[in-house]
Amino acid sequence: MAVAAAVVMLAGLSAVVITLVPLSSDRLKARIAASLGEKLDSEVEIGALSLRVWPGLHVDGASLVIRQNGRRDVPPLIGVRGFTVDATVSDLWHHRVSRVTLDGLDIEIPPERAPAPADGAAPATASRAPANVAGSLRAGAKDYVIDRLEATDARLVIIPDRPDKAPRVWAIHTLAMRRVAAESAMPFQATLTNAIPPGEIETAGTFGPWQRDEPGRTPLQGTYTFRKADLSVFHGIAGTLSSTGTFTDRLNHIDVTGETDTPDFTILVSGHPFPLATRFHTIVDGTNGDTTLERIDATFIESSLVAHGKVVQTPGHHGRTVALDITMDRARLEDVMRMAVKANRPPMVGGLKMTTTFVLPPGENDVVDRLRLSGRFAISRARFTSPEVQTKINELSHRSRGRDADAPKDTVVSDFTGTFALGGGRLSLPSFAFAVPGAQVKLTGRYAIKPELVDFHGDLLMDARVSDTQTGLKRLLLKVVDPLFRKAGGGSTIPIKITGSRGNPSFGVDMHRVFHRGS
Repeated sequence: MAVAAAVVMLAGLSAVVITLVPLSSDRLKARIAASLGEKLDSEVEIGALSLRVWPGLHVDGASLVIRQNGRRDVPPLIGVRGFTVDATVSDLWHHRVSRVTLDGLDIEIPPERAPAPADGAAPATASRAPANVAGSLRAGAKDYVIDRLEATDARLVIIPDRPDKAPRVWAIHTLAMRRVAAESAMPFQATLTNAIPPGEIETAGTFGPWQRDEPGRTPLQGTYTFRKADLSVFHGIAGTLSSTGTFTDRLNHIDVTGETDTPDFTILVSGHPFPLATRFHTIVDGTNGDTTLERIDATFIESSLVAHGKVVQTPGHHGRTVALDITMDRARLEDVMRMAVKANRPPMVGGLKMTTTFVLPPGENDVVDRLRLSGRFAISRARFTSPEVQTKINELSHRSRGRDADAPKDTVVSDFTGTFALGGGRLSLPSFAFAVPGAQVKLTGRYAIKPELVDFHGDLLMDARVSDTQTGLKRLLLKVVDPLFRKAGGGSTIPIKITGSRGNPSFGVDMHRVFHRGS
């Protein structure tokens, strides 16, 4: 009886195996191709396949190619260099596969297709698996779930919607997915390398359900950690960036919220590292990599700013243009100057408010040479760190109020306002004014950043008459020229110029304008 029972059980098991597993590689290849073709609405090709059914089902395959809707105008949607499939009889009975491994997985997401013709005619597509085979699968192989899918040496490529744009490529070192089924969201974990800036990304989340008509609309959500991104690949800056955050939405429209930390951010023209941290909300177009910066909150040293804008592909150039609108309501002048001035000590300190447009096009030269700024600023209670310069400012205030030369001189603070434009490494100031007690200076000019040279011209408006700034014989002699510099309401207006180097500027009367004015 025991022998008979064993025979019956073996016969039953054999029947299950024969029912679920085709006993030839060719039949299995056709079944896999038809199943994938039906699920993904695609044309499927398999180069080679071998089958072993004992002690469990094991399949080795090579050269798997999946073309969405049979399209030949774009690369295959999925390509796999080699793959294995493992399952038990019990797995197959319950429509499951224990494990699938993929080597050399290549996923290329095409841009969304153009709308159908107005007459409603559907575009022609390549034929897929025979209808009778696909039809038999709907009953026999539907709703199979892969318990675990693992991939190594994989790539995700987002094909842009314009032929002149380079595709976005992510090298995926490892990918692990669980409960893989086209009709449901699939948990995943992955490690990958970001190309620019180079760095390692760890990510986990869910992917799916798969949108077979438009793969770019497949839902995606999860978290990421981006470590040790080397910013020196961008000419003119350096530092090591780390970032964490979350993402959601779909492949071609990824909503990202996160934060970054760069403890050693450096603009090479100054060479001073400083901490830079940001919180951000962005929208990434996965089809071309263009990014809309909904909001960025950045802090550096003891200052902060708020920005929004875009990072977009530049036609005819390799790389992207960063375009931002920036507002600084709580900043320090010395923190901003640390970015661009080589000296260990900033030339000025004080409070800063500024609004500016920020445009950084791609290129091989330094950031300072490519950067374009345009805006307005206000600096409050500024002091010069050079004792010589501050002494001159104190002297200017003292004399402009007509005080006695021997009276103690106050250390004064200055207030600045103006508009500016930066381009080609030169800072232009179309309107620039600073005030100290007793005097106001209105200037226009420019500052060359790399040679650190200043060239400004304008007017000095004083509360006192020119003669009142001197004593003794000089005062008497200058009374002759007081009418030449008299301004409405009292006091004097003197044409001036500021030239020379940033560290040792020369202040003087613009004699050319004086003589021209007096002629």
